[in-house]
Amino acid sequence: MKHVLSVLDLVEELPRLIELTSRIKENPRGYSSALVGKSVALIFEKHSTRTRVSLEVAVSSMGGHPLYLPKEQLQLGRGEPIEDTARVLSGMVDAIAYRAYSHETMLRLALNSDVPVINALDDEEHPLQALADVYTIQELKGRVRGLKVAFVGDGNNVMVSLMLAVTSLGGDFWAAIPEGYDPPEEKVAIAEELASSAGGSVRIVRDPVEAVRDADVVYTDVWISMGQEAEREKRLRDFAPYRVDEKLVSHAKEDFIFMHCLPAHRGEEVTPGVIDGPHSVVWRQAWNRLHTAKAVLARLLAPGLVGAPFE
Repeated sequence: MKHVLSVLDLVEELPRLIELTSRIKENPRGYSSALVGKSVALIFEKHSTRTRVSLEVAVSSMGGHPLYLPKEQLQLGRGEPIEDTARVLSGMVDAIAYRAYSHETMLRLALNSDVPVINALDDEEHPLQALADVYTIQELKGRVRGLKVAFVGDGNNVMVSLMLAVTSLGGDFWAAIPEGYDPPEEKVAIAEELASSAGGSVRIVRDPVEAVRDADVVYTDVWISMGQEAEREKRLRDFAPYRVDEKLVSHAKEDFIFMHCLPAHRGEEVTPGVIDGPHSVVWRQAWNRLHTAKAVLARLLAPGLVGAPFE
């Protein structure tokens, strides 16, 4: 395995990546030369704060050279096939991180690349976010196995990746999602298989209270993702009963943590009292994106330093 296109590409690696992230976070100087001589292309079709900054800083702070390449500044933006872009870049750089609208385009890039391709978000998954999420949960709770993780909102790419990561680590994943916004059935089926093997569970429900009741972790995401702006009014109506507010989180455990991948829209998917309250760990979660990005890059590009390469 050389590409990271889905959480499923990391399932066997997650425990080791979490351990490696801890080592890197505790001793960043020990990995400051891990990527010396390495170049990583960052192709971005969508706006980004956390993903772009975490990847750029991760590469540069480990001695490598990041190249930020917005699509509109590449020939890709003028119609060059993604296959040609992949062939050219893979002869010049050591890895490609791609933030895309379409997972199908992501697959075409990877199929034609001779260097590792990292999914920096597409319409199906966001594996780098999920890795930071489960790392943060384990960092604060000591484990993922046996914890109830409740997601409230859209069955989108972030929810799918979180579901796969949590279930592969033996967590109990509950999601409260309005009708018509469920995640793909095949992804839920895969999560059920992962949960069965790891001792966890998966439940998709309509009632947010049912999902959040006795939860160790409460997680939400925006209701309107990039590219869905035309659906704004309908989504605001459909998701209104799924706002994470003080009343809803009162059903969670007393020591629950609140998570959000950001950016957040206070007053829409979450109230200020929750995201800015004492249970919120969203800033630690965001900062951990840097450390987990370093772990993925080190495992892909410096296996001699951190252990056997991906298999």
